Amino acid sequence: MDEAAITRYISTELPGVDVVVASREEGAPEIAWGDSFFIYDPDRNLDEPRRFPFATIVTKDYREFDNASKLDRPGVFRLNVGVSKQTFAKLFGAEDEHDFAALDRLMPHPVYGRNHFVCVLNPRDTTFESIKPLINEAHAIAVGRVEGRKSKKRPTAKKPPT
Repeated sequence: MDEAAITRYISTELPGVDVVVASREEGAPEIAWGDSFFIYDPDRNLDEPRRFPFATIVTKDYREFDNASKLDRPGVFRLNVGVSKQTFAKLFGAEDEHDFAALDRLMPHPVYGRNHFVCVLNPRDTTFESIKPLINEAHAIAVGRVEGRKSKKRPTAKKPPT
C-alpha cells in the first residue's frame, strides 16, 4: 500500500470525506505541509474547530513532539486512525511495549494513543485490509459527532396554542 491507495480508499469508499493536504495555501503550519487529513464534512461547511480528522497520513517527524516513528527515513509514512475507547482497549494491553518505528505493525499512536488513536507505518496490503474495519469505525464516530451536532441545531416544532 502507498499513501495514494490509502487516500483513494478513504475518499471513495467512505461518504462525506473531505481530504485536506496541508499546505501554505491551506494556512497550515509548515511542519504539516504534505500531510493528509481525512475529515467528515459532507457539506464542506464545518467551522474550523469542528474539522477534526478521524484519520491522517503523516510523512515526517514533528520535531521533538512526535518523532518516535522515525518518519525521516526515506519513503516511510504513518497512517493514524482514531477508534473508540473500547476498540483501543481490545487491541492493546495497558502494559504493552511497542517499537514505534516498526513497519507494517498496528500499534497505539506514540503521542495520541491516550486519545485512542492507532497507527501503522507503511502498511502492506494484508495489514491494510485488516485495519479497514478500524478506519470504518473512525469514520462512523466522526459521522455520529457531526450529525449529532446537526440534529441538536434543528429547531423543534412548536405546539400551537390551545
